[in-house]
Amino acid sequence: MGIPVVLVTGFLGAGKTSFINRLLAQGSMRIAAVVNDFGAVNIDAELVAGAAAGIVGLANGCICCALQGDLLRTLSLLLRRDPVPEGIVIETSGVAEPGPILASLLDPVVWHETPLESVVGVADAAALAAGERADDPLLRSQLQAADFLWLAKRDLLAPAEAAAAEAALGAMGVRGRGLGEDELGLLFGVAMHAPGAAPRRAGPVAARFESLSWSGGKLSLPRFQATMQALAPRLVRAKGMLALDDREQTLLFQMVGRRATLAPASGTAPGGGAATRLVLIWEIGALQPAEVRRALEACRGAGAPAR
Repeated sequence: MGIPVVLVTGFLGAGKTSFINRLLAQGSMRIAAVVNDFGAVNIDAELVAGAAAGIVGLANGCICCALQGDLLRTLSLLLRRDPVPEGIVIETSGVAEPGPILASLLDPVVWHETPLESVVGVADAAALAAGERADDPLLRSQLQAADFLWLAKRDLLAPAEAAAAEAALGAMGVRGRGLGEDELGLLFGVAMHAPGAAPRRAGPVAARFESLSWSGGKLSLPRFQATMQALAPRLVRAKGMLALDDREQTLLFQMVGRRATLAPASGTAPGGGAATRLVLIWEIGALQPAEVRRALEACRGAGAPAR
């Protein structure tokens, strides 16, 4: 009966893409991935493209609202693939409220072709332990909708911190069951939902975020680091592929709050040649797009053409 679907939800930077890569690495079935990013440059789609049986990126919007039609068209497209995937995993944007997405997936007509099996909520265990966003209505809504919970970065916590993360989930009214590494292959066979059922949700969440997508050539790493340090207090999330003027290797840049990492990546620009591709997200009013663009333009490396 149709191709089973697993929906993955969670806040910006929680670790959803890393979780999906773990799920795909199980290798027990042929899984297609649908990845939604809140920006015109879909960085998350690039990060799972090598592991999925097929991948479709939905960018420049949020599938809880403007892109719902695109999501349903994408599911229809996947049904016509050859070979047909054995399962579909959908990663929502970190700004997505899951209620409207669940309502679409639970529609009996949609359900007949792509039945929703389970919802996984991914949470940043370190952020929970530190009490970050404990009262955030969007985070609460995302995690309360989950059947299963994956605590990303839990292995980095001391026992007392892990206990604090668990307590934070309880205080938020989250009831999903914790998910173990050896249970990832079971997510497509648990039948946690029924067609036409009313999705669990914590109530409407107002639009709060805006994003800027930026592409360019090679950057000066010291200038970029100084720019991100200056913008960090007003950013919620930043990520992308960095091409730097002093090295050949493209780097994956990730920033959540003021925590930033750089790691080797293999991204290249369409048509060849290394290129920088970034997405920055902030709460509406915290920054002006023109201000952010000027700051990024100033990061161009020596010899980069003016634009």
